[in-house]
Order: sequence, then C-alpha cells, then structure tokens
Amino acid sequence: MASEPTFQNVSFPSAGATAYGYLAVPPAGHGPGVIVIQEWWGLTAHIKDVTDRFAQAGFVALAPDLYGGRVAHDSDEALRMMTQLPTERGVELLSGAVGYLLSRPGTDGGTAGAVGFCMGGGFVLQLAAVDERVSAAVPFYGVIQDGMPDFSRLRAEILGHYGEDDHTVPPETLDELRATIEARSGIVPDFRLYAGAGHAFFNDTRPQVYRAEDAELAWERTLAFLRERLAPSAAGAAATD
Repeated sequence: MASEPTFQNVSFPSAGATAYGYLAVPPAGHGPGVIVIQEWWGLTAHIKDVTDRFAQAGFVALAPDLYGGRVAHDSDEALRMMTQLPTERGVELLSGAVGYLLSRPGTDGGTAGAVGFCMGGGFVLQLAAVDERVSAAVPFYGVIQDGMPDFSRLRAEILGHYGEDDHTVPPETLDELRATIEARSGIVPDFRLYAGAGHAFFNDTRPQVYRAEDAELAWERTLAFLRERLAPSAAGAAATD
C-alpha cells in the first residue's frame, strides 16, 4: 500500500460545462470526501497544499478551479476575478464538484464536507444552503457575497473559524449570521474566535497575517469535526493506514 497521497488534475461535468480541479487521494486509496474551496486568489499552491494535507489526514479531497486556470497576482486582480464570478454560477460549479467527488469509487459515504477560505468560506455556506449532500461545512473567515443565502434547506453542521481582529469579517457580524442560520434551519453553528488573529490567519504563504498556533488549532478542530461528521470509522481507519 502506498505511504503517500496521490495527486492529479481532474476534469468533470459541472453546470452544463467541463470543470477542472485538483484531486488528492489518501494513502489508503479511499476515505470520506471533502471539497476545498479557494480564496479570491484562485486555485493557488497554498490551496493545493491544503488539499494535500487533507489527503494525508485520510480524506479524498477535491479543490475545484472556480476561475478556469487563472490565478490573481495582486488584490485588485483578485477582487476583479471574484466579482466576475456570479455567486449562483460558483455554487453550480461547486455542486457539480460534490457530485463528481461522491461518484468516485474511492470516496466513502454518501455525503461530503466543504472547507473554504475567505471567498471560499462564503461559498461553503452558499453551497451547504442548497446542496443537502454537504453534511459538514467549515468556513474560514468566510466572506458572503450577494446577501445572506436561504438556509431553510441546510442540513450540514457548521464549524467556523474567525479572527477577533478581522476587519473584513468583523466578529460582531457573526451574531446575525448565527441567528439567521438557526432561525431558518434549526442548526446552531459553532463559530470559533481566535484572539489577536486577523483575516487569512490560516494562510502560511502570507507571513504578514499568518498565525501558526491559531492555524494549527483551527486545523486540528477541523479534522476532528470532519471525522465525526463524515463516516467516522472510515476516516479513522484512513488516517492510520
């Protein structure tokens, strides 16, 4: 049996077109499925590294490419690319990715997790609100665009990670988000705040904002949450192979 994850670029039908992504399969060759959703920069080396880390932890991880191969080089370009992606279109592409991931013979269980960062964190909530195949949602400092989604169809449990010093997603806005989700779905999200942390504190390619201890704690909490929600026996076995 292989001792390292395997990685490959993949294509799959989604939203009436061909979509692309980066797939990482754990050493065991199978495991619960997790969708990894990019920041506004695109499908960068950082997001691929996070996808690899999920595979090493025992998950079949797929990072869909929402920008069709483009990667932003500065924040102005990232903002432009993000605003050029309609939320509805992004959710359609992501829902297609969920279907592809769950259809693979190496993906255990009938539901998937979704983990995203910044723009991707907002898409985690948008996706979970409409796709009942997502049973575990983990937004990292998620930026919700185009207004609050309708959470009445939400079935996923939610674990969110936010920095107390995040001016992009101020902590006081989480009270409204939590109340809205609970009122419409009956699910109470678990939002974790990290003292002294700002936006993108998990991104270790940005030393000006990266917080190693907070990032490690958020990662450990995320793995535990996903293993509990997504076929825990399969996840535990895959992680120890």
